[in-house]
Amino acid sequence: MLTKDEVFMKCAISEAKKAGTLEEVPVGALIVQEGKVISKGHNLRETTQNALAHAELIVINSACSKLGSWRLLGCTLYVTLEPCSMCVGAAINARIDEIVFGCPSPLAHRLHHDNIKGHILERECSFLLSDFFAKRR
Repeated sequence: MLTKDEVFMKCAISEAKKAGTLEEVPVGALIVQEGKVISKGHNLRETTQNALAHAELIVINSACSKLGSWRLLGCTLYVTLEPCSMCVGAAINARIDEIVFGCPSPLAHRLHHDNIKGHILERECSFLLSDFFAKRR
């Protein structure tokens, strides 16, 4: 039986796989409020040639639009890779209650949200990334 975090991380992994099919770094994310997915998305930096098109920023922007507020109170951000400083900053600015990530990032600067937990389905999330980069080499 999967935990709530594992169920939502599976959804984020599905989004990461979509990014991989686009030759994007396979990172997927979603915003959940009261047990419902509000927004989901994946990396689109290469596709859009936009440095800000991280999966986390895409879902934060979408959730703000859907909820009609920049305050995402009561929301959780799920992401397959530990967020970078820019994305953690955006989550803090959006008042996101919790961040849940799959695998740690060697590039993360450890600027953390007050309520963050990681290593949810870490092996599965890590495999997507290692497989992607192995194919590119």
